[in-house]
Amino acid sequence: MTTSTPIATCATLTMATGEFTAIVDADDRVLASGWTADPDPLLELIHPDLRPSGVRTLPDLGAITRAVRAYDRGDVTAIDDISVHQRGGPFIEHAWTVLRTVAPGTPITYSEFAVRAGNDLAVRAAATACARNAAALFVPCHRIRRRDGGLGGFRYGLHIKQALIDHESSHGLAAA
Repeated sequence: MTTSTPIATCATLTMATGEFTAIVDADDRVLASGWTADPDPLLELIHPDLRPSGVRTLPDLGAITRAVRAYDRGDVTAIDDISVHQRGGPFIEHAWTVLRTVAPGTPITYSEFAVRAGNDLAVRAAATACARNAAALFVPCHRIRRRDGGLGGFRYGLHIKQALIDHESSHGLAAA
C-alpha cells in the first residue's frame, strides 16, 4: 500500500559543479538530491512510500544548505552527518549505508564496493545500488569506479562525477 507523505521542502544551491537541489522531509532527512534546478525529476526518484504529496521551495534548508556549501568550499566531510531516508530493499539499503563509509578522495571499484557490502559476487547489485541512489552527494555513489579505472555511470553526467572526484581528491583525507 502506497501512502503519500506530507509536503517536503527543497532548495536549490549553486555549486562549482552546477545547480544542486535537495528535497527533505519534515525530519530534515534528504529524500532526494542532485544536479538540477527542477525538483520534479528528483521527486520521481523517491520511493513511492516516501514520496511527498508536494514540495515547498525555500531559499535555505539550514544544516543541509550549510553542509553543501561547506563541501563545495573544500570541507568534503561536511555532508557525512546529514540524515538520508531512502527505501530499496535490504541489500540496496545496506549498500547505501556502506557507500557513506567510502572516504572522500579514495574512490573504490564496484567490485570492492560489493565486497564491502558483504557479497563479493553482487557486483551488479552494488552497481544497481548506485544507479538507484536518489540522494546523490549525501550517499556518494560518485566514489565508485569501474574495475578498469573508468568512471562507470552517473545520473548527472560523467563530467560532474569526475569533478566531484577531483574536488575530493584535492581536499580529501587521502592527502592527510
